[in-house]
Amino acid sequence: MDGIRGSVAGEGGVPIGTLTSGSGPPLVLVHGGFGQIERWAPLWEALTDSFQVTAMDRRGRGTSGDHHEYRIEQEYADIAAVIVAVAAAASTPVHVFAHSYGATCALGVRGLGALIGRMLLYEPPGPPTVPEEWVRRATALINNGQPGPAMVSFLSEVIGLRPEEIDALRRAPMGYDVLAVVSATLPREAHALSRVDPAALARDLDCPITLLLGDHSPAWAGAVTAAITDAAPSAEVLALPGCGHDAIDMAPDLIVSQLRPQPLSA
Repeated sequence: MDGIRGSVAGEGGVPIGTLTSGSGPPLVLVHGGFGQIERWAPLWEALTDSFQVTAMDRRGRGTSGDHHEYRIEQEYADIAAVIVAVAAAASTPVHVFAHSYGATCALGVRGLGALIGRMLLYEPPGPPTVPEEWVRRATALINNGQPGPAMVSFLSEVIGLRPEEIDALRRAPMGYDVLAVVSATLPREAHALSRVDPAALARDLDCPITLLLGDHSPAWAGAVTAAITDAAPSAEVLALPGCGHDAIDMAPDLIVSQLRPQPLSA
C-alpha cells in the first residue's frame, strides 16, 4: 500500500498513525477488530482512484501508540481527532467508512456533524456479538498464549465463517502480524462491546448514516443494525447481496461500488 505516513494526537496524546493516498473527496477509513491500516489492501487501489483516502491505525497496533488503561471512549476521540485533521487539511467535509468494531467506535464521534459528509458503517457490533461465555473462553485462550485458537473461535463462532473460508483467510497475505493484534486487543475490545449501546450512540450522532448489511451475515449484525435504525430513523441501510461480515476480503468490488461514485462523491 503506497501513501504518505502521518500521525495525529489522539486521546491522552496517544499518537494515531495514518496513511494517506489518492485524490478527490477526503475519505477516512476505520478498520475493525484484528485490523490495522494494511487491512484495507483489497480496497486501497480502487478507493485511491476516486478519493483522497486516509486510513488510521486504531490504538494498540501498527503505527499507533497505546495507553495502559483502555476505554472504548478513547477510540471515539481518536477517530474524531483524525477527522478534524483531515477536514482541516482538505477544507471540506470528510466521508467516513468504518468496519465492524471500528464502525461501533465511529458511532461514538460527537459534535462533528459539520465536518462529516456521510458516515458509512459496515455491520457495527454490540452486546449481542459477544456472549459472556465466549468472552471468558476467548480471554482465557489469550491469557494462555493461544491467540490463534482465539482468532479461529472468533471467526467461526462470532462471524460465522465456514472452515474453508477461515482457511482462505489464513492463506491470504495480511501484510502484518495479525496474531500480535489479537493478543493485544481481543479481550479488551470484547469486554468493551459487552457494555456499549450502539443505538444510543447513533441517536446522538449528528451526521448522515448509511449502514451496510450482508444478507449472509450473522444474526447479531441484523439485530444491531435494526436497533440503530430504530434509534436513528433517517439512517439508510444498503444490502450487500451474497455477503457476510467479510466482504472486504470476499467481495471488495461490491464494497467499492457502494462507496463510489454514489453515495459518497456526490
